[in-house]
Amino acid sequence: MQNESFSIDKMFDFLNAGVSAFHSTAAAAAILEANGYQNCPESAEWHLVPGGRYYTTRNGTAILAWRMPKGQLTGWHAAASHSDSPTWRIKTLDGADHGFARAEVEGYGGMLMSTWFDRPLSVAGRLLVRTAEGVESRLVHPERALACIPNLCIHFNCEANTGVNYNPQVDLQPIFGAEGGSLKAVLAAEAGVREEEILATDLVLCITEKAQRMGLQGEYFMSGRIDDLECAYTTLYGFLQGRGEEEGRGDVWVMFDNEEVGSSSRQGAQGTLMADVLTRIEEQLGVTKEQSIRARTNCLLLSADNGHAIHPNHPEKSDLKLPVNMGSGIILKYNARQTYTTSGLTGAAFTAICEKAGVPVQVFANRADVAGGSTLGNLLGRQILMPMVDIGVGQLAMHSAMETASCRDAEYLAAACAAYYNTPIFQPQDGQWKLGL
Repeated sequence: MQNESFSIDKMFDFLNAGVSAFHSTAAAAAILEANGYQNCPESAEWHLVPGGRYYTTRNGTAILAWRMPKGQLTGWHAAASHSDSPTWRIKTLDGADHGFARAEVEGYGGMLMSTWFDRPLSVAGRLLVRTAEGVESRLVHPERALACIPNLCIHFNCEANTGVNYNPQVDLQPIFGAEGGSLKAVLAAEAGVREEEILATDLVLCITEKAQRMGLQGEYFMSGRIDDLECAYTTLYGFLQGRGEEEGRGDVWVMFDNEEVGSSSRQGAQGTLMADVLTRIEEQLGVTKEQSIRARTNCLLLSADNGHAIHPNHPEKSDLKLPVNMGSGIILKYNARQTYTTSGLTGAAFTAICEKAGVPVQVFANRADVAGGSTLGNLLGRQILMPMVDIGVGQLAMHSAMETASCRDAEYLAAACAAYYNTPIFQPQDGQWKLGL
């Protein structure tokens, strides 16, 4: 990927691969290894060398990659995204009801429930299997339709088109074929193990549709998990374009898990993954506490997560004084309650970098009468003191099983991130940036 032009088709490959947080992390690790990055398990002793390329994972669902600085540490480039998407977690395998094979699920994240009805679904995640030495993870994803969540026909629900309140315990439970079938048996065969060797599972439902272009000129695309795998892939692309020419600066790329449920896990942005890795790097470099604080100040961290484009059928839901149009550039996200971390200072710095890359910038803010959501940056800021900017691109149907975004915006974000990782950044005093533009 390094020194390669950005490819929409390769981004589609990443979106298609990321059927669970385990799979998106594995896909990112494969890309990193193909580009010369060495796995450093958290439980192992690390031997890091100047200019070395490394990555580590936590829980198999979060991943952090870095390039070691050359010379004395002076600062960082960093970008953060997340691996998870709203879905349905499988609670129990292999039940039966009214002639159907069943598996019970519960919601993960705030999804648009109606979008999961009446579409072919599969299962993805990991099996924890018994080995001679203990326990081992096996990723599974049968690439065929195993299940569906059938709608109630309109004859039994005459109010279906005038408003429905879904009960996930009742309405969103999937069927897995006829009674007598065994999901556990299918997954065991997929993993090449015996059923009795499966000790536990971490499994979710996933759609079977692949990413594809949409529009009269193919200008848009539709896919599951655009939020946030689009940002994960484009920031990873930008990270891999970093030339490491600035002496003393280290580069970091991280993809956390559990953003959709609050980021409070050990593998989430409120966990210690990034703080722990930076500390281990600094210890190997012999960095003092003062040097650490100075280096983390001389940084601009990109918190990358998509935002809402203006909806053509409901423009009133957006602030029409700040319209975000698909295909019109990267968005900078602001919020008075600080649920987004962008300040005037960090927004100005990133805007200048985007101008260098020839990338247009749009401003996103919620209507004043809408509370809005949050993302990684404000939570990560409790662990890491780096100045941050919340960025992304506008999309439609966020948290739908199939979302829609712009191909051009993906190209813009990749170009901006590449420019960012090759731009020297220094903060001589609070409220001032020196940028090597």
